[in-house]
Amino acid sequence: MNLHAATIAIIAANVLVSLKGFNDNVFFDRYKFQIGPIRDGQKERMATSGFLHVDISHLLFNMLTLYFFANVVINWFGPTKFGIIYFVSLLAGSLLALFFHKEEPFYSAVGASGAVTGILYAAILLQPNMQLGIMFIPIPLPAYVIGIGYLLYSIYGMKNKVGNIGHTAHFGGAMGGYVTTLLFKPELLVTDTLMVALLAFPIIILFALEKMGKV
Repeated sequence: MNLHAATIAIIAANVLVSLKGFNDNVFFDRYKFQIGPIRDGQKERMATSGFLHVDISHLLFNMLTLYFFANVVINWFGPTKFGIIYFVSLLAGSLLALFFHKEEPFYSAVGASGAVTGILYAAILLQPNMQLGIMFIPIPLPAYVIGIGYLLYSIYGMKNKVGNIGHTAHFGGAMGGYVTTLLFKPELLVTDTLMVALLAFPIIILFALEKMGKV
């Protein structure tokens, strides 16, 4: 698969910033997502945290996911809109994490997962019937099934605090990718109404649960 220069640039930025963070704890702590410092005015953390990673495996997983789905979005929209979707998703992930964890000053997170999940969800919205493989399931599944299942699992993870994973940022990133894709291609609301509605289903569930105080 040929990588576009825009994808290479994003991967390079993630690698360089992450390597700096691996070797410099002061740098890592200064630019990671953390509720207390953000509320005290260090808003740049909402963007910089998206380029830091905990370790090589964390970085590799995110960059591999980006590698597999970036071209789908670029082929539909071009590199500029791809970049916009990436950064909107990154910030949407941080904003949702800030919303849900605003009373937890020591809550922290790092990683490109929100941005990458936004690209993934955009790709699914654009090509919902592409077949994707997933670990532990022997047959490929339609992309929209995996996308909806992943967000429902993210809600479960948020509700039950499953693992040391930024479920909120993942969900926020997916929302960012979903909304931005519809802004760039609003005709999907007419041509793929059912799929747009299905992919919105987990988002509606999350905010219904939040309204009821159950997440």
